[in-house]
Amino acid sequence: MRILFCGDTFPAARQYLERRLGPHGDEVVTCPGDSIRTALGGVDVVIPLMCPIDAAIMDAGRFRLIQQWGAGLEGVDLAAARQRGIVVANVPATGNNADSVAEHAILLIIALLRNLPAAQANVSAGRLGAPLGRMLASLTVCLYGLGAIAKALARRLRAFDVRLVGITRDPHAPKVAEFRLDACYSTQERDACLAQTDVLVLCARLSPETQGMIDAKALQALRPGACLVNAARGGLVDYDALYSALQSGRLAGAGLDVYWKEPIAPSDPLLALPNVIATPHVAGVTDRSYDEIADAVAGNIERSRRGEVPLNCAV
Repeated sequence: MRILFCGDTFPAARQYLERRLGPHGDEVVTCPGDSIRTALGGVDVVIPLMCPIDAAIMDAGRFRLIQQWGAGLEGVDLAAARQRGIVVANVPATGNNADSVAEHAILLIIALLRNLPAAQANVSAGRLGAPLGRMLASLTVCLYGLGAIAKALARRLRAFDVRLVGITRDPHAPKVAEFRLDACYSTQERDACLAQTDVLVLCARLSPETQGMIDAKALQALRPGACLVNAARGGLVDYDALYSALQSGRLAGAGLDVYWKEPIAPSDPLLALPNVIATPHVAGVTDRSYDEIADAVAGNIERSRRGEVPLNCAV
């Protein structure tokens, strides 16, 4: 089978997949994100790697499986795939992937509270004893969205002696008890929860309903001096509202691993703000996370080879 990685991002993915595919003589190739249509000759499986896969790309090839390297499928035109009989599958954000994202979110939280950029600048300047940081212990951390990543985060954050609250559609759902939260609020009660929040961590999926849900009103509802961490999807946050809240100091800082368009332009003014800590969509990019993802992707490729239905199909 010929397997096409679309785009040259997430470079370790190809290496991990090639080790899992076995002795079938599969050919794994990569193309730039802007050259997908011209690289589809003989391709059986497309792996998007954050590249949009629309109807025009589907019509330019003869592939029958779109297999995401991870969970997000917002770049794939699912309706177009369904019309064309193309299977679309992903890898759920559970297990080592969820644990990896949770670890990275904690890294961003602590880096914000300890003002890591200023600390690094002071090392270069030979200045000791500054900046003054904040302890995570005793702060109120809000998990917005209670899925696998939030559960992994909740388990870790309890060790930091925080007050842990959550926002979800149904705070009375049986699964909420597993998070051992100090309080849980419905999305309709969002602002009441945010008013208590020192650190807001976004764990929700991106959908038409959640697009831009962290808007000016939500950011205004947070405690003055709160921090925002987003390792979920950039589109959950209104860009202009975030920039304004950070520039004014109403929001003390933002830790971002995901963006509105990826990769984010190096010249984006948001990155020039001193209270922004940015990482290049690496929250789930760890050895153990990639081991599990590669196993799942290779398994679906093998199912497709045998004419079986892949696991975790969205279409």
